[in-house]
Amino acid sequence: MSPLKPEGKKEREPYVVTSKGHTAVAINAAAKAGEWIKSRQGLVKELNTKTSAQDLVTEVDKGVEQMIRRLILTHYPDHAILGEEGVSPGAAAATAALEEAREHEYLWIVDPVDGTTNFVHGFPFYCVSIALVIRGELTVGVIYDPIRDEMFVAEKGKGAYMHGVPTAVSTEDVFGDSLIAMGFPPDREFAQPVNMAGLQSILPQIRGIRAGGSAALHLAYVAAGRVDGYWEVGLSPWDCAAGVLLVLESGGRITDTLGRPYDIGTRHIVASNGHIHEYLVSSLKNAEATGYKL
Repeated sequence: MSPLKPEGKKEREPYVVTSKGHTAVAINAAAKAGEWIKSRQGLVKELNTKTSAQDLVTEVDKGVEQMIRRLILTHYPDHAILGEEGVSPGAAAATAALEEAREHEYLWIVDPVDGTTNFVHGFPFYCVSIALVIRGELTVGVIYDPIRDEMFVAEKGKGAYMHGVPTAVSTEDVFGDSLIAMGFPPDREFAQPVNMAGLQSILPQIRGIRAGGSAALHLAYVAAGRVDGYWEVGLSPWDCAAGVLLVLESGGRITDTLGRPYDIGTRHIVASNGHIHEYLVSSLKNAEATGYKL
């Protein structure tokens, strides 16, 4: 059974997940994977690159993805899994893999370590990200930060929670008072110049910008009201699928950088509390920093 908030309880009553169902499987997989990742901090033996010298992958990423696959397929052997380490590097390969995976009724989208560069350097900002898409709709999203032991969970239509307590986006409606997160993907030729143009446009208008190095955690922080918005150009489905559902179920808004509705294939993302969304989108458009050719 899918978990529900108990009826007649106070709004901030802890959220309880039953021992069965998609959400419980995602939570269990994320928790076990996160525990193992944390135990490997500082012990990386094999460090390789993918699309560039800045796009790192370790034996931990590969091992964790295999662990998550086994845990999911034990319960749902007929489900499809789209994981970062199972796809060739590059945007074209990610797009092709997603288009093939869309045909499945049940599709899990997995990023075993979102923030690999942080993990390699011992910078404590990385996570496990697991999402479930059912018949084309994001239905479950789980992000686990093993360093802070924070488990963010969202179910479509049932809200989002962190350790059982409902999460909610911030109420900030003054763009100048906003704290915004952004990212710098390893793509130095396309994504980095575009994101830098966005930074130069947005930073003078707001209170501050944070770039932690994990798209999934930035989205979880929008959902939890820790930042008021987030944008990044050049993402893949596994970077943001779980976080998108967290933001939506926490009362926020998600679009592409042109303000169009989000799809699991969207690569250029804007997330916010809703109040400042148009400011973010218009700033990116004015700076020609949307990632799209207009």
